[in-house]
Amino acid sequence: MKITPIVTQIREYCPSLANRVAAGIDLESLQANTPLPTPAAYVVVIADLASRNTTQNAPRQTVRDRFEVTLVLDTTDAQQALDQLHVLRAGLWRALVGFKPERDYQPIEYDGGELVGINKTRVLYRLRFFAEFQLGRSRPGEPAETWHERELDGLPSFSGVTVRVDAIDPADPNLKRPGPDGRLEMTFSGDVKQ
Repeated sequence: MKITPIVTQIREYCPSLANRVAAGIDLESLQANTPLPTPAAYVVVIADLASRNTTQNAPRQTVRDRFEVTLVLDTTDAQQALDQLHVLRAGLWRALVGFKPERDYQPIEYDGGELVGINKTRVLYRLRFFAEFQLGRSRPGEPAETWHERELDGLPSFSGVTVRVDAIDPADPNLKRPGPDGRLEMTFSGDVKQ
């Protein structure tokens, strides 16, 4: 998942953070010092989880892209910081839950949160979110998303078929076992018109 639509959505729809939203940074750095004034939010993509293939003749999997938003608050007044955390968390839900980050994705869902760290200067709280998409195209005209689809796209188009039938019965008495006798009883063709 691209991170830019997430950062833009938070900046635009979470006014309590204003423009204090950036792409991820490691937690140790955030506990010591932050490049942005507090309160601030840092967004990072953390994982993707794939379900098993749901079809037998084509690749089709649901992929869950997970990301997290880490809120960083000043703890000069711990009680005020924790109250502010509650307000910011609700603002992030309003900005992200139900938002579609890209055309092929389902709306974002909330996956939980946790306190990451607290010391005399900073409190860090991580909120996890996810959005799902389908790996494997839905319609033939779409670009290939997997190797299998790419291989199928390289095949010549189907133009028609010819069927030649050698019936088993009546069995040829000159053969040792019953089966086709090598004589064609029927032939037919069909052309595909587009």
